[in-house]
Amino acid sequence: MENRTRAFAAVGLTVLMFLLVQLGALALVEPFQQAGYQQVENPSDPTNSLVYVGAVLVMTGAMLAIIKLNVEWLLRGVLILTSGLLSWYVFSVLVPAWLVVSIGGAPVNVAALAAAGLVSLALAVHPEWYVIDAAGVLMGAGAAGLFGISFGLLPAILLLSVLAIYDAISVYGTEHMLTLASGVMDLKIPVILVIPLSASYSFLDDDGMAEDADEPADQQDASAADGGKAPEKASDDSPETGAEAPETDAEAERPEMGERDVFFIGLGDAVMPSVMVASAAFFAPAESLVSGLALNLPALTSMIGTIAGLLVLLWMVMKGRAHAGLPLLNGGAIGGYLIGALASGMTLVQALGL
Repeated sequence: MENRTRAFAAVGLTVLMFLLVQLGALALVEPFQQAGYQQVENPSDPTNSLVYVGAVLVMTGAMLAIIKLNVEWLLRGVLILTSGLLSWYVFSVLVPAWLVVSIGGAPVNVAALAAAGLVSLALAVHPEWYVIDAAGVLMGAGAAGLFGISFGLLPAILLLSVLAIYDAISVYGTEHMLTLASGVMDLKIPVILVIPLSASYSFLDDDGMAEDADEPADQQDASAADGGKAPEKASDDSPETGAEAPETDAEAERPEMGERDVFFIGLGDAVMPSVMVASAAFFAPAESLVSGLALNLPALTSMIGTIAGLLVLLWMVMKGRAHAGLPLLNGGAIGGYLIGALASGMTLVQALGL
């Protein structure tokens, strides 16, 4: 009974993390657009998706090279700086500009800059699980919001589809995500969301994450390349061994999720489907459902589809096998969006952004 309770608590906390990223992205859509943070000139251009996928492949290759050369400190430094940058984007539209200075001729919100600096500092000096999770949700919402207003409906659908296929290949085929996962897990950086199952768990004291025999079973649900999501150990971060791979003695001895102290899920697994949610909210010609929040029916059903995919994924992970996360998560986000788009009166051509 206790193990079942812990497992349900883990599922609930994971769902909450995903919802916070999605709702955060929706809250940031309009402020980001008004601040001029759209990253491309033509959001409807499908080649934008190909450029991003290319960037993912280059980033993955660079991360693998850094790990092979044993200079992980470089990767950690870059990701901490990236965390600060994404946090600054978020704080710059949320924190009142009570103090603005000119840097290089451009006005800078000092309070927002200081808040972003504190995020990077906290990650650098005290990367406990709650710091990692708070930074991850903040970064995830910011990244999803930025990509959501920068990728129109068709580019967003193409992006999520290609990344889902890549995730499956990298997990069940080449398995290079396993190498990447084992290399980044011990860096204690917000490429993952940490889901503690014990009140006494400390991420800082967990030094054997990459070597524990129980890791691959739960840690993996998605490839680390998608938006910085590292393969997980407990559910979605450490690249997974395919479902068809023969069970090893180590796998046979892995504890059930309820018997663990923690499991992990890749941050990218929360970010990428949230891009579809934000894109639907921004680009789909449907009426808003909530005043003050960029939420329409296509975005809402995309959220529901994502959570449905997440629940299926977690159920599969609880069986003791690692699985690619994005096929289910992105598939749920796209499928949910299309259902909502058609239900809102859009034609299929409009829904596909053609």
